[in-house]
Amino acid sequence: MNYYEKELNIIKKSNRFRKRKLFDKKLIDLASNDYLGLSTKKSLLKKTYKILQEEKYFTPKASMLVNGYSSIHQKFEKKLCKLNMFENAVVVGSGFLANISLIESLIRKRDILFIDEQYHASGMLATKLVQGEVVIFKHNDTKDLKQKIKELSYTPNRIIIAIEGVYSMGGDIAPKEFNDIASTYNAILLVDEAHSSGVIGKNLLGWFDYHNIVPQQNHIKMGTLGKAYASYGAYILASHNIISFLENRAKPIIYGTAPSLFDIALAYTNLKYLQKHKKKIKENIKENQNIIKKYLQIDTKSLIVPIEIGDNKRVMQIQEELISKGYLVGAIRQPTVSKAIIRLIIKLDIKKKELKEVVRYLKN
Repeated sequence: MNYYEKELNIIKKSNRFRKRKLFDKKLIDLASNDYLGLSTKKSLLKKTYKILQEEKYFTPKASMLVNGYSSIHQKFEKKLCKLNMFENAVVVGSGFLANISLIESLIRKRDILFIDEQYHASGMLATKLVQGEVVIFKHNDTKDLKQKIKELSYTPNRIIIAIEGVYSMGGDIAPKEFNDIASTYNAILLVDEAHSSGVIGKNLLGWFDYHNIVPQQNHIKMGTLGKAYASYGAYILASHNIISFLENRAKPIIYGTAPSLFDIALAYTNLKYLQKHKKKIKENIKENQNIIKKYLQIDTKSLIVPIEIGDNKRVMQIQEELISKGYLVGAIRQPTVSKAIIRLIIKLDIKKKELKEVVRYLKN
């Protein structure tokens, strides 16, 4: 029986149908989140293998609270803490699981979570699991957040504010005022840095670094390893108490197998490379941003360039036209965005002449 045929036909008619696809390896990639182009550097891969060869075990074997926690996990966590100036850290299997871990476990009875309407789908899914109240505020709108806090009819036990450092579809950065609001209302500020770590900030460490915010007890930084760090997995940075609470309450941490040792070792290798070459990386980021500003008049502060098309069929046509020219861009449709966009990732491994050719085509 074709149990879901009707639903699939509806998706197809609205030009929202998706499927896995193997793209030609010769295509120039301007669609993925490999922002710094580290995924093709075999020298980093070789260094990672050397790290693994020093270990007795090459796989995590169990959850981190049984005996899956490795010196590789610990070494990476300590490196993240030192660079980002947080007290403690824990690695998690993926960014999706990190958001589930944080939101599902931290929002207890009589707590309130205020979450940006464009927060990642993993966080929005997690809101369905919380014991406390959830309030959604307008995207990057600090006035709306403050108004909603003032309108509270009772005094909550805790207030948690969830934002992203850089938003994945718009490429826009959350304003610093969110930190001021968190301080004013003694709230916990949770920042998803999946698309900001490695891309913005004086030291390329993300949103806190970008706004020159020294981490405090009420701050939580979550980031993924599948973007700028060119690996897989995630991490959570926070105070000792919050990390300890997650170890005792966050189900993905308690019941999930510990993150892959290879992926964590690769992220550690790539993080060290990023810090060693941050001056050159920042220069390359600025050069690509300037090309976008010159040709498309879009002043992006990240490496994400959204170009609104508004038509699902047309956005797929544009993607196919660019594929025929040897370039792969993202054709993003609902429900990921409200209106269809071409999502251009101005990755650092793209040659300048190639980037210019793409943006000239898109402009025309």
